[in-house]
Amino acid sequence: MVNTPNIWVLADDRAGNVGQCLGVAEALNWPFERKDIAYNKLAKLPNFLLGARLCGVQALSRDGLQAPWPDLVISAGRRTAPVARYIKKQSKGRAKLVQIMHPGSAGAEDFDLIFVPDHDAKTLAANEVLMIGAPHRVTDGKLAEAREIWAPRFKELGRPLIALIVGGATKDKEFSTEMAKALGQQVNQLAASLGAGVLLTTSRRTATAAQAIVDEITVPAFIYQWGDAGENPYFGFLACADYIVVTGDSVSMCSESCAAGKPVSIFAPANMISDKHQRMVTSMVEKGGAGLFNGQELATTPASLNVTQDIAGKIKTLFPVEQ
Repeated sequence: MVNTPNIWVLADDRAGNVGQCLGVAEALNWPFERKDIAYNKLAKLPNFLLGARLCGVQALSRDGLQAPWPDLVISAGRRTAPVARYIKKQSKGRAKLVQIMHPGSAGAEDFDLIFVPDHDAKTLAANEVLMIGAPHRVTDGKLAEAREIWAPRFKELGRPLIALIVGGATKDKEFSTEMAKALGQQVNQLAASLGAGVLLTTSRRTATAAQAIVDEITVPAFIYQWGDAGENPYFGFLACADYIVVTGDSVSMCSESCAAGKPVSIFAPANMISDKHQRMVTSMVEKGGAGLFNGQELATTPASLNVTQDIAGKIKTLFPVEQ
């Protein structure tokens, strides 16, 4: 019989962080328990003041963090770090801690593995491992389920299909109407030359530039804009597309696209992408098999990057199983 560890996933109010943790937990294929964490005002204090304590956590969440303590804690983001360290302390050091993204220097030595994005360009400590992009919940099984649901709805668009996955502005960089229009024109022209249909989705950050892209798509298309009613077809796009074009402003969207087993072209003009995101795109091109979108052609070789599986493999080395 195989002994598997008891796992807690710390899930706070950052949906992106939670998705990354759940993706890793699911990839391990071991049973896990989700622990929802709600913070109080003290959570804004720096971690070196919070220490390995729950003083930044609301009472109801504290009630859910009781013995028996887990064998493994998976967490992400700075604010979960004191909670994870508290659990390790209460377990007398038995619980192993795995952190997605660096929690900060305070107490970092308490973590057994810290997965640091390659684009952070950080010098690694002994317990830190580089990851390209970010973990996610894209799996072959979920893609197969999405394909069964969505393929009939896209049938009238013909083949091939180009998924155009659009993010938008970030804190430091603008996604202008001009950029959006150029991207829409280029994808539309490529689709027309291939006799292809387009699967277009925008995000909250696309904002007013979204309509500029939509207006340029004249080939057969299925368009889902941020806030549209109905089921989100995102997984259906990843599953059914023959080619994917994705904007390089989102680590998550690029990572998910590169895990779909399709040729991926990343749209990453210098005036749209921060230096940090540019490093991420470069890593995905050089090490993950993605291509840069130049407006003239699409990548033709499937990307081969699934950081979630890589992370799960590293975690399993912490728990040699007994037969």
